[in-house]
Order: sequence, then structure tokens, then C-alpha cells
Amino acid sequence: MSDELAEQVAGVGALLEPARRALYLYVAAQPDAVSREQAAKAVDLPLHSVKFHLDRLVEEGLLDVEFRRLSGRTGPGAGRPSKLYRRSSRQLSVSLPERRYDLAGEVLATAIDRSSGDDVPIADAVRDAAEEEGRRIAAAARGESKVAAPGVASAVGTGRVHHDLVRAARVLARHGYEPRISDREIRLANCPFDRLAAKHTDLTCGMNLSLIGGVIDGLDLRRLSVELAPQPGFCCVKIRG
Repeated sequence: MSDELAEQVAGVGALLEPARRALYLYVAAQPDAVSREQAAKAVDLPLHSVKFHLDRLVEEGLLDVEFRRLSGRTGPGAGRPSKLYRRSSRQLSVSLPERRYDLAGEVLATAIDRSSGDDVPIADAVRDAAEEEGRRIAAAARGESKVAAPGVASAVGTGRVHHDLVRAARVLARHGYEPRISDREIRLANCPFDRLAAKHTDLTCGMNLSLIGGVIDGLDLRRLSVELAPQPGFCCVKIRG
């Protein structure tokens, strides 16, 4: 499970508690930020319980906090500002296996802009945009922890090629690919763009190949190469050492 999916699952899990879910729905429905007292009255819960649940929703990024005097008064004697809650801009969307249609949308939108503005064939524009996105992902991953990411299937091995395979797998796991390392290669057990691949196979597989190639190039893993190798139950791309 990628870090992003784990955060999404945690956010959804926070709403499983009935009182917490009722509070979130109440706050989300209000046109302005609300106080603990207003929320407690609306959902008919004790104030101390409401405080706990609201702060938990803040911790999960589902609510934002602001401080303001509800009376509108200012200066000495106006009282302390109240702690108010409003729905955050965070969006929750969980799918298993993990899907990353947001990532595909970014690549395709960039490609369409370039294709229409520079009269570039759309397939070429998609490949270029996907490779750039792969390099961006690699650049963001350079400073990440070397601890193996959840979702990378364990594989015993030594040597530089194996080290490169593990590095690539660690990054791809964070984007939903579910890498499996064996026999000096990586097979990807999940396609984050599965629905697109089923309906627009050539375009999506080409995007996948360029995006993963961009990741490999961006990580400077010169001992690895990517190729199209469709196989039932796996992504269309394979990485060889």
C-alpha cells in the first residue's frame, strides 16, 4: 500500500465512528466555520466528546481550524477567540487495488495542451508528458527514506543490479504498481490505470512505458531497462536488470 493510499484509508477509517461521522457531516454542511458548542448542540453529544472527535478529524486532515470571536467585538473585554472548525479541502477516494486516475489525468491534460498548441501528434505528446512526470516522481523520491516501502515483494539478492531493482520498486510501490522482484526483473502486479488500459490499451500502455522509463532515467538506474511485456494479471510494462 502506498503512503498516499494509507493516508486515504486512515482518513476514511476516522469516519467509521458514528459520532465522528455525524460531526463531520454537520460541519461540512455549514456555510461558515462552527464552534464546538454549536456542533455539540447539533448532534446532541456532550461537549467533551465533541472536542475529542473534532480534534481527531483535524488530525486526519478532514477539518481545518480557525480562531475568531463569534461576537464580532474587538479590543479589551471582547473575550478570547473561539476555536472554529470547517471542512478542509482534502479529498478522499479509496480503491483496492489502488488506482491513480488523477496521475493519468495530469499526464493526459498536459499532452492535450501541447498537442493542440504545437500541433504535435497526441500519442507523442502523451509519451513526452508521461516521461516528464516519471522524472518528476523520481526527483521527488531522491530524498525519501531508504527503508523498504510497503507493497514491495521481498526478494533475496545482492549486487548492483538487485540494488537498482529495489530502488525502482520502492518508488513504483508508492504509486500503486505493486512491484514484484524476481530473476533480475520487476513485474508489476497492478496497473494504476486499469480501466483506461482496458478501453484505450495502446495509448495507456504507451503512457505507462514512458512514465516508468522516466522514473528509471530520473533515478539514474542505467543498469535497468523497461519494455512492453503484457501478461495476464500484470501491468503491461516489465523492468529488466
